[in-house]
Amino acid sequence: MFEKSRDIGHEGLVLKDPDSRYYPGKRGRYWIKLKKELDTIDAVIVAAEYGHGKRAAVLSDYTFAVRDENDNNNNNQLKTIGKAYSGLTDDEINKITKKLKSIMIKDYGYRMIVRPEIILEIAFDSIQKSDRHDSGFALRFPRIKNIRTDKTVMDIDTLLKIKQIYEKQAYLISKNIIHTNNK
Repeated sequence: MFEKSRDIGHEGLVLKDPDSRYYPGKRGRYWIKLKKELDTIDAVIVAAEYGHGKRAAVLSDYTFAVRDENDNNNNNQLKTIGKAYSGLTDDEINKITKKLKSIMIKDYGYRMIVRPEIILEIAFDSIQKSDRHDSGFALRFPRIKNIRTDKTVMDIDTLLKIKQIYEKQAYLISKNIIHTNNK
């Protein structure tokens, strides 16, 4: 059932105790989401923010971008696609914080803009249209899988790949809607 759900464009399944009640806006211990990443992309950190709680002293929230290979005004301009803050160990965050401070372009106190040098592999569950990011898209539930020391900015993924993943996902969803309406 999980694979069928994914094949028609859903994020996954919700598993629940058949006798449990639904409470809007509240997570219950009798309902769990079963999801799997849709895909991964390689993106570059363009901005970083200090975290909260135990991460208040380190840069742990990363805004990342992909290349826009079709931008005629600025060859391979970077376009933001999301922000992630989970997936790295404390040691990795400490090392990245040190590196980010060394490549800082502008410091706003809580947030800094950095030279695009640190490449991350980002996993996500889906892509949606977004006015928040200049790419026009946002990754849903992004999380960091790896730090890609083997790649440069020229090796990161492109906006074209994002559009292709989005269109495939949208096609699957529309196919399901058409199928559902024909029942």
